[in-house]
Amino acid sequence: MGGGGRGLGGGAWQSAFPAQVGSDFVYLDRTAHRKEHLAQIRSTVAAHRPGELSAEERDDLLLMREEEKIARDVYLRLYDRWGIRPFDNISGAEQAHMDAILALLKHYGLSDPAQGLEVGRFRRDDLQDLYDRLVQQGLQSRENAIRVGLLIEELDIADLQNAAHRTVKPEILAVYAELERGSRNHLRAFYRWKQGLGIDYQPTHLPSDDFERIAHSAQEDCQ
Repeated sequence: MGGGGRGLGGGAWQSAFPAQVGSDFVYLDRTAHRKEHLAQIRSTVAAHRPGELSAEERDDLLLMREEEKIARDVYLRLYDRWGIRPFDNISGAEQAHMDAILALLKHYGLSDPAQGLEVGRFRRDDLQDLYDRLVQQGLQSRENAIRVGLLIEELDIADLQNAAHRTVKPEILAVYAELERGSRNHLRAFYRWKQGLGIDYQPTHLPSDDFERIAHSAQEDCQ
């Protein structure tokens, strides 16, 4: 891992955010929980016969696979730099989200756009540019890293909501709903850091009322 990250920032930084539990037991419990949810998702997907996808449904699935990869890869990079615990925890959840979308891609016989790509690499130029810009912003400061986390999660929520409006297939809707619950939880985690550190942030992908409502609501059970 990079040399700028863990243990930096002094007492003021460390006391500004909620206490984090970092034991191996908690990590293993979280991993087991994600595996259980993923097994349920795969079972839900397999229970439906794959029908024909519309062009919009196909494009949405392919984009979601890469969008979740962007989130995972950005968070890995920012955790490496700053050692902020939510980036570590949530990068694992983003991998679970990638796996959930991959189950749908396999169900419908679609090629995986992320197959064989290393962390930080994307086939689409626009997605590569987005990743590069997010990492560049997040590496500037810890405050900017939290802003990047919030931006990614509200973008994920908005895109999942839009994609859900373009399909009626129950297995796709079930996966999108699961991922949206996860993204709402991730937004809440970053919001707690924003509040604890007094970081200014204006939502750009969700209406302000929706953003605040999510941020102040309770955690949900999900991956």
